[in-house]
Amino acid sequence: MVVDAATKASLRLTPPELATSPDAFRRADGCSRFRPQHSTVFSSADLLAAEDRLLVRANTRTAPTLKPSLIKAAVSRGVLGHRLTEGQAQALTKIAGSGRQVDLLVGPAGAGKTTAMRALHTAWTSAHGSRSVVGLAPSAAAAQVLADDLGTACDNTAKWLHEHDHGRAEFKPGQLVIIDEATLAGTHTLDKITGLATEAGAKVLLVGDWAQLQSVDAGGAFSMLAEASDDTPELVGILRFDHDWEADATAALRQGDTDVIGTYVRNDRVREGDTDAMTDAAYDAWRHDIQAGLASVLVTEAKATVDKLNQRARAERILAGETEPGREVELADGNRASTGDLIVTRRNQRHLRSLRGGWVHNGDRWRITDVTPDGSVIAARIDQKIAGTVVLPAGYVREHIDLGYAITAHRAQGSTVDTAHVVASGVTNRENLYVSMTRGRKANTVYVALDDPDDTHTPPQEGDVTGRTVLYGILQRSGAELSAHQTIKAEQDQWSSIQQLAAEYETIAAEAQYDRWLDLVSDCGLGEADVERAVASESFGPLTAEFRKAEANGYDLDTLLPKLVANRGLADAVDVGAVLISRLHHATALPRRSGRRRIEPKLIVGLVPVATGPMDAVDRRALGERQRQMEQRAVALADQAVQSSESWLRGLGSRPESPADANHWISEVMVVAAYRDRYRILGSSPLGPRPVDESQRSDRDRAQAAWRRAVELVRVGEVSSRSAAPTVGPSIGH
Repeated sequence: MVVDAATKASLRLTPPELATSPDAFRRADGCSRFRPQHSTVFSSADLLAAEDRLLVRANTRTAPTLKPSLIKAAVSRGVLGHRLTEGQAQALTKIAGSGRQVDLLVGPAGAGKTTAMRALHTAWTSAHGSRSVVGLAPSAAAAQVLADDLGTACDNTAKWLHEHDHGRAEFKPGQLVIIDEATLAGTHTLDKITGLATEAGAKVLLVGDWAQLQSVDAGGAFSMLAEASDDTPELVGILRFDHDWEADATAALRQGDTDVIGTYVRNDRVREGDTDAMTDAAYDAWRHDIQAGLASVLVTEAKATVDKLNQRARAERILAGETEPGREVELADGNRASTGDLIVTRRNQRHLRSLRGGWVHNGDRWRITDVTPDGSVIAARIDQKIAGTVVLPAGYVREHIDLGYAITAHRAQGSTVDTAHVVASGVTNRENLYVSMTRGRKANTVYVALDDPDDTHTPPQEGDVTGRTVLYGILQRSGAELSAHQTIKAEQDQWSSIQQLAAEYETIAAEAQYDRWLDLVSDCGLGEADVERAVASESFGPLTAEFRKAEANGYDLDTLLPKLVANRGLADAVDVGAVLISRLHHATALPRRSGRRRIEPKLIVGLVPVATGPMDAVDRRALGERQRQMEQRAVALADQAVQSSESWLRGLGSRPESPADANHWISEVMVVAAYRDRYRILGSSPLGPRPVDESQRSDRDRAQAAWRRAVELVRVGEVSSRSAAPTVGPSIGH
C-alpha cells in the first residue's frame, strides 16, 4: 500500500523496457532481469514544475540591465589591484545587458569569479544605487566569504527566506541578487528566490561551477540551466595556478577527460600504493609543507581517515611544542584539543560573536588560544580577511567542534592555498577529485589507494589495478546531482546505450544458441569426458562467444572446429574450452578470404557479431529489436558528433564532398562512436585508453580500422579535389 501510494504520487523518469525479453530473462512479476530490481527513478510534479519555472525565467528578458559603458569603466579601474581579463570583461558585459531574469556566471576553480563579481558589483551600484546588490549563498560560511569579496553584507539563502517569511526582507526593483556557490543551493530554494526577485523587478545571477560539489537537497538546477543555453557566460581562463600546464590539466579534469591522467603522472603529481601507505605519504608531505611555512590542505574521503589524521597531527604537534599538552577539552569527533590546536566549528551560532570577525559559522576554522577551567575555549579565527577572537561555550565545544587538520572535499571547496595533498581511492568520484585537486596554487598531488577498488570501474584483473586505472574509474564516476530534466535524459541514455543493448544481445544470443553450440562441441571429435569438462567449465560461455565471432567472420564451424581439434591432441589440456578459444581466435581473428579479398564480417555497428542459425522465434525477435536499436543509436551518435564538432573528431578532417564517400565516411565514424558508447569513452582521444581485456581489444582493433578508413577517405577526397581544380595556363593566342 505504501509503495502504491508513493508511485501514484510520483512521476517515473526511467523509460519503460525498450525491447521484448524472452521468458528466461523475466522475473515472476514479468519485469526484465536486465534491469536491477528497484532501479526505477522517480521524481515529483512539484520538482519538475520548479525546474520548468527556472528555465522560463532564464529565457525571459525583462530584468534590469546596465549600459556596456559602465562595465567598461569598472573593468578599466580593476579590482583591488587586479586587472580583469578580456574573458571576464566579455562575460560581465553579456550578463549586464542580457535582460534575463535569471542569469548564470560559470567558471572553473581559479577562473576569477570573485574578481568578476566585485567588478559587476561596482558597475551595478553606480547605476542603481549603493543598496542595489544583494549577496546570498547556500551556507553561512560561503555568505561570509562573499561578503568579504564584495565588501557588502551578505546572508545565507535559508536565513534570507526566513526573514522574508516574517516580513523583514524583500527584493526591490532594479536590484541584482548574486547567489554564489549556486550549485550547493537546492532547486526549490532557487525557484522561490528567483520567483520573488522576478515579482519585484530584480535580476538574479547564479554563480558557480557545475563540475564542483552539489546540493544535498534536490538539486542539479544550476547545471541544468547551464546546459540549456548555448551562450551561458563562462570564464575560461584559469588564473590560480603557478604552472601553465596545471591550468590546462584542471580544465580537462573538470570535463572528465581521462587523457589528462598522463599529464599528472608526467609532472610527478600521482603517487600510488595501499591505503595506509598513501595516507602516510600524504600526511608527511602536508606536514612538511606546513613546517616550511606554506598554506596547505590535507584532503581525504572517509571520515574515519579524517579522524585518524587529525589525531596523528595533534600528537606530532604536541611533540614539536606547537600544541600545549595542558588543559584539554573533548570535541564532537571524539578527539581532544588544547591550546594551539586547529579546530573547525560545525554549527552556525549567531549569538556567538567575535569583536571584529562576525559570528560563528559552520565551517569556520580557528586556532585555540586558551582553554578555561569550565571547558570553554577561546579561539582566534584564521583563513579570513577579518580576524577575531571568540569564546566558545563548553556545550558547543562538546557537540559542534572537530579538529581541523585533515578535511573532506566539501570542506575544501572554496578555499585557496599553496599546496594540496589528496588521498583518493576507487570510491572517490570526479567532482570530489576535481575540487580537491584545484585548491593549491603551487602544487596539487593525488595519493591513489589501490586496495579500495570500485568494482564497477576498475579492471577485473587484479594485476591491472594501478594508479592510472583507479583514476580512470574516478573520472568516469560522476557524483553530480542531476535535475529531474537531466535525469530523464540520463536514464534514456543509460538504457538505450550500446553498452546496455550489446550486453543484453550477447546474453540472449548465448541462451538462444546454447543447444546448437552443445551439439557442435559434442560432434567435433572430442572424447565424451572432454566434452563434459568443456561444457561444465567457466570457459564455455567465452567459447560460445568465440563461435559467434568466427561465424560473423564467415567461417563454417561444422567444418573448421573438427580440424582444430584433430590438429593437436587435448589430452594434457587443463581447460579444454580455453584451449579451443585460443585455437579458434588464431584461426578466425580475421575475416575469411574469398578469392583475393576478405569477406565483409557480419557485425552490428561494426562491433557485435550477429547471432545466426536456428533459434526460437521469441529469441529471434528479441535479438532483432536490439540490433535495430543499436544501429539507430550508432547513427544518432555519429550525426551528433559531427554536428557538434566533438573534440574526438578533430584528427579526422572534414567529411568528403563526394556523396558516396561521405556516406562511407559517416559509416566508419559510426563504428568509432559505437565503440565509445559501448566502453564509455569520455575523453578527446577517439579510442580512449588501452583496453583491459581481450574482448575490448578486439573491438578496439575494429574501431581503429574504421578510424583509419575514415582518415583515408578524407585524404583521397582532398587529393581528388586538388586534382580537379582548374589550372591557369597560356592562352591559345600566345
